[in-house]
Amino acid sequence: MPDKEELLHYIWKFRLYPADSLETTDGQRVEVIDPGMHNLHAGPDFFNAKIRIGDKMWAGDVEIHRASDEWERHGHHIDKAYNSVILHLSGRVNRTVVNERGQQIPQCELKIPEDIRKNADYLLYSNVSLPCKDYLSSLPATFVYSFLDKLAIERLERKTKDIYAHLDRFCQSWDDVFYVLLSRNFGFGINGDAFERLALSLPFKYVRRHGDSLLQVEALLFGQAGLLETGGLRERETGRPEDRGVGESGRRGEWATRRPGDLRTEDDYFLQLQDEYRFLKTKYSLIPLDSYLFKRMRIRPHSFPELRIAQLAALLQSSGRFFSHLLERKNVNEWMPLFEVSPSIYWHTHYSFGKRSSESTGQLGYASRQILLINTVAPILFSYGQKTGSTHYCDRAILLLESLKPEKNSIVSGFWEAGIIPRNALESQALIQLRSAYCDLRKCPFCRIGYRVLSCKK
Repeated sequence: MPDKEELLHYIWKFRLYPADSLETTDGQRVEVIDPGMHNLHAGPDFFNAKIRIGDKMWAGDVEIHRASDEWERHGHHIDKAYNSVILHLSGRVNRTVVNERGQQIPQCELKIPEDIRKNADYLLYSNVSLPCKDYLSSLPATFVYSFLDKLAIERLERKTKDIYAHLDRFCQSWDDVFYVLLSRNFGFGINGDAFERLALSLPFKYVRRHGDSLLQVEALLFGQAGLLETGGLRERETGRPEDRGVGESGRRGEWATRRPGDLRTEDDYFLQLQDEYRFLKTKYSLIPLDSYLFKRMRIRPHSFPELRIAQLAALLQSSGRFFSHLLERKNVNEWMPLFEVSPSIYWHTHYSFGKRSSESTGQLGYASRQILLINTVAPILFSYGQKTGSTHYCDRAILLLESLKPEKNSIVSGFWEAGIIPRNALESQALIQLRSAYCDLRKCPFCRIGYRVLSCKK
């Protein structure tokens, strides 16, 4: 817990105090029938508790502090909202407390058991990425996998919120939302933000309008990414925005003057894209991004942004209203082929402009297609099902994730080493949710596993 009072809240809420340990300052035994509902807003800490003090039953609110004098320091003695408090709990009792009516409130000391204190310190303040790592392998399999099911749905619901935000932006157009989501995931993590910005800078309606020409779709995407500016090309080699070329007009970001001997300026395909984009940029009043947004360091050639954009262009050009096609299909064997498109022939021998590579199909690999199904298709199906009340789409999303192999990344590997081995992509997504939403934020008290560790349960 960030501070001791929150730990006291936790102990009270989950009854982690020693049995028969609660006693008021005047010696009356306290029996907790119901600790009440935890209040995270203004007012007493717990609403509608039911407590027997001595031989009398009370129903009302409970307030908790680290020390009794905080009651008055926080102004509760003059606040009518606290007249409903029937019990004051304190880590250290150092004075009597009265409400706004002048009535003395029963109070008792709430001790933090030493083993819980130690476990809380270790979970919340250690520098280990998975502080409960040594504990995980001892957990019952039924407990672990039931928790993973919950986490997987939690992750889909979190992604649904992001998708709904895009829906509001695009006036409830699922085609536009899918286009942005798909583009983001073509960044495959490290370039995700840049690819999303690319999609947001280029309305989907312009892409669809030129769907009969792959060259024009490529020109729109490469041009908007700033990758058709000769200055931008030099910039990617140096990695510094200040080294960008200066165009004939003297303005940074304009088309730089072509120089003899520059492989890219002698590349017919590159020149065709430049010419197409010049026209389309003017036609639609487009403002390109800075090319330095697209990262290449520590990225393998088959994941270079140029090749990924070429693959995305081929997919968008060949698929039309891609989202409608997704809704028509029902299983992984029908969804996977949708991503088996080849980019234009140039990208069969290039990973970037002007530099030849060994020949290949240029297609997305199986692992990349699986990542797109996990991060694009499953969330959009689940969100669509939630939004329209068509639960069979939610079921399809879950079935899709259950049909795919678990992801391979550092987060999943960390849990694997700790003894939690995902059986499919649904469970690997659950582990990513566990790490990002609980472990990294040190929300161990709100995690089922963290609760077991804190409460010293086996």
